[in-house]
Amino acid sequence: MLPSEVLILRELIAGDPQPVSGEKLARLLGISRVAVWGQLQKLEKQGFKFEAVRSQGYRIVETPSGPHLALIQAHLRLRHVPLLICLDRVDSTNAEAERRLAAGESVPMVIIAREQTHGRGRLGRRWHSAANGNLYATFVFRPQIEPARLQDFTLWMGLNVCEFVQNFCKIQPGLKWPNDLFVDGRKAGGMLTEARIDADQVRDLVFGLGLNINGQAGAMPTELRGTAISLSDVAPQPLDLNRLVAALIGRLQTAYDSFIKAEYRDKCADLWQRYDILRGKPVTVIQGVRSVRGTAMGIDDEGSLIVRLDTGKTERFRAGEVTLGKNVT
Repeated sequence: MLPSEVLILRELIAGDPQPVSGEKLARLLGISRVAVWGQLQKLEKQGFKFEAVRSQGYRIVETPSGPHLALIQAHLRLRHVPLLICLDRVDSTNAEAERRLAAGESVPMVIIAREQTHGRGRLGRRWHSAANGNLYATFVFRPQIEPARLQDFTLWMGLNVCEFVQNFCKIQPGLKWPNDLFVDGRKAGGMLTEARIDADQVRDLVFGLGLNINGQAGAMPTELRGTAISLSDVAPQPLDLNRLVAALIGRLQTAYDSFIKAEYRDKCADLWQRYDILRGKPVTVIQGVRSVRGTAMGIDDEGSLIVRLDTGKTERFRAGEVTLGKNVT
């Protein structure tokens, strides 16, 4: 049974813009109308505003700007809902996932934070994670698959994020292999996959996602203002963070299911053709102390980046740091 605040919000969302009567809400929850009013007061303390329309009922006029657990649950339309955890502040959602897994928490699980103090990026970098209306989330699975199958997992999930952003936000994103989401030539999101492996199987799979949604450019560190962007900067309509998060959870759960069933490769190739921002462009690939220059030529069946080197040879890269252009930055 869903909490009463989730049921109230779900009814108000479904009825919007028309008011929903207190009598209907009371009947749905099996409580008095006075108790319904008490629930609405509790929600107001969490950042909601409601309008009471005489002889008609209530409607939502304002929602919290940051992630809100009950509101995300109210928007979700999944048959099997993962364990959802919404935190005000955490060092890293990926680190929190590790702690909860060690404590025996059930999976699948989604951890969302309004702010991270030590957000994780690739290669040990930090991900700027201020409390300004962006998404910092970790999706936790227990796949029981061979480690070799993870080669193109991040790429597949990133491509699904791209298609979701295009459909939900009505903007055109692109993916920079293997895990960066770009919009208008600037970075809007990043992904980080971490796994625990027992013998010959992946026991725990942790997929971290940082997505700039409603953050303001002026709130970003000076060094990021020319290279980072928020989806709201280019979206034609304001973005409802909690509705977006709920829809994204559904999309990534479906993407994960397709991955586990190995029913994704054809669509992965199709999505890569649509969202690849590197193809035909000069790139520098860095692997440790080695760097090579060439032209990106797409990916192979395992998700490795194909580069035609300046020497004329072709090389495939299963991992590495890629920058556009042939100057190392």
